[in-house]
Amino acid sequence: MSERVSGRGWVTHSVKGFLVSLVVLGLLGGGLVLFFIKGLYLLPDKVCDAAVQRDIVIRTLPRARSADEWSEQGGAGRHFSFACRVSTSGHSILSGQVDLRDSSRTAWEDHYGSLAGHQVVRVTAGGVEALAQTDGDKGSASVYVPCAPATVQEGTASHAYALVADAGVTGRSRATGEELRQALTDFAYQLTEHAYKLAECRDHRAFPKELPRYNKDR
Repeated sequence: MSERVSGRGWVTHSVKGFLVSLVVLGLLGGGLVLFFIKGLYLLPDKVCDAAVQRDIVIRTLPRARSADEWSEQGGAGRHFSFACRVSTSGHSILSGQVDLRDSSRTAWEDHYGSLAGHQVVRVTAGGVEALAQTDGDKGSASVYVPCAPATVQEGTASHAYALVADAGVTGRSRATGEELRQALTDFAYQLTEHAYKLAECRDHRAFPKELPRYNKDR
């Protein structure tokens, strides 16, 4: 015996089928979108010789299909340097470099202030200091921590030796304004903490878990 389907039943069946199709397509579409933006999430938990937490990179750079990380130590003693770069398929690059310099805090502040247009915010903790640019969305950050290398005799430098880190973004960034400056500072700070171990600084220093947050009203 054949079964007759009323017009109303056919419409109900069709609507249900259409809704199910939309749900399936939505799930497939979401999966495709995730596939094309998961590049940063495929990086190691800590990038650049395990120096920096991946979460900081994700906060800073826009989502992308793929991402690569690179780091390199150059020189030793008074010529020490450590560089880190994370790049994406979207042509955004987060980079930072830590150099051992013969520089006082005052000289560092004056130099950075001139580059950043004299509009900077500053935080300090445990003998570590950081400055960040406040004018414009691009932003930049720098960290200063005293470091006397074991290979340099005391009293031979005109100023105190220090590790100085500079960090910035080339291309588009995910964060802007205050969030960008904070992310860049966190990036530079973790680079500096890692570099402090590699540089074999004469004095042991206990680094705080993180630097104080910038006040938004500054």
